[in-house]
Amino acid sequence: MAESTTVTKTAIIRGRVFVLGDNVDTDQIIPAQYLNLVPTIPEEYEKLGSHALVGLLDAPRFVPEGATKTLYPILVAGRNFGCGSSREHAPIAIGAAGGRAVVAESYARIFFRNCVATGELYPVESPTRLVGEFVIGDEAELDLDASTITNLRTGKRFALSPLGDARPVIDAGGLFAYARRSGMIPGAPTSGAGVADSGASVPVNRAVED
Repeated sequence: MAESTTVTKTAIIRGRVFVLGDNVDTDQIIPAQYLNLVPTIPEEYEKLGSHALVGLLDAPRFVPEGATKTLYPILVAGRNFGCGSSREHAPIAIGAAGGRAVVAESYARIFFRNCVATGELYPVESPTRLVGEFVIGDEAELDLDASTITNLRTGKRFALSPLGDARPVIDAGGLFAYARRSGMIPGAPTSGAGVADSGASVPVNRAVED
C-alpha cells in the first residue's frame, strides 16, 4: 500500500451489536420520505442518521427516539442485506447514525458497492450464519485485520471473509478520497461545490448507479 493511502481508521471496532434477519431492504434502512435530505449538508447528514432503520417493523429502534446517534456500531444480519433500490442514502444513513460495520451472510451488490464508494460502512461477509449467535445489545469485537468477530458475552469467535481491495478504499473515506490520496485525481478543492461550508467531515462521494 502506498504511503498516500495509509489506513486512517482503526482496525478494531468494539461495541454493542444490533441484530437483523434476512432481506433487510433499503426501504427499511431509510424510507423514501427521507431521501430529500442532502448528505453533504452537515445538519441534514445528521438528520438522515436519526432516521436510520426506522422502516423496520417489530424491532427496537436503531437510533433512540429524539437522538441522532445509535448505541450499536456493529450490525449483524442474515442474507441479502441492503436489497431493493440503489439509493446510496442507505449506507450513509447507517454511517451518519454512528454505525461502523455490517457483518452479514451476503449483500445486495449495489449496497455493497455504495458502502465502498461512500466509505461509510465496512460491509463484511460471514461464511457462518451469525444471527443466532448474537442478541441485540451483546458486546462484540470486530477485527478487520484478522477478519474475525468475537461475541464478548459468550467468548465465541467467528472467522469472516476478508474485505480485500475494498478495505483501503473504505479506510480512506470512500472512492474520491482514496483516489485523491493515491494521486489519481487532484486534491480536494478548498471552496465551491461539494465542500461543506462548516468544514465538517461529511461524505461527498457518490456511487455510480446501474
